[in-house]
Amino acid sequence: MKDRAEALLKEAVKKLGEANEELCRPHEDVVSVLVCKKAQRATENFLRGFLLKNKVEPGIEKSLDELLEQCLCINPNFKNVDLSQFDCRSVKLDSRQCNEVSKVSSCFINASNLETFLRDEKVI
Repeated sequence: MKDRAEALLKEAVKKLGEANEELCRPHEDVVSVLVCKKAQRATENFLRGFLLKNKVEPGIEKSLDELLEQCLCINPNFKNVDLSQFDCRSVKLDSRQCNEVSKVSSCFINASNLETFLRDEKVI
């Protein structure tokens, strides 16, 4: 489990970096669906990585809300994690995407804040 957790956390950091690179392009060149999917995957991998690191098997078909709830059971500080910008947080991730740069920028910020939280908690 520990190796899977580390791999997921490493992949999450990578996806978040890729989303950031996409957002650093000129506004008219940003492919918002790429930012959307990379921010979704980063967030999912951060949460799954945390759970696995704590010896909890997160399950395959969990939404971001369900994963966050599992994390909250382990660490009450997850109450400070805000995923509200993700309209897709309560559904299967592959079923939704956003195309507005302003919207995906907010989702990127939520994913980035989750990374910061996990670093502050010494998870990554």
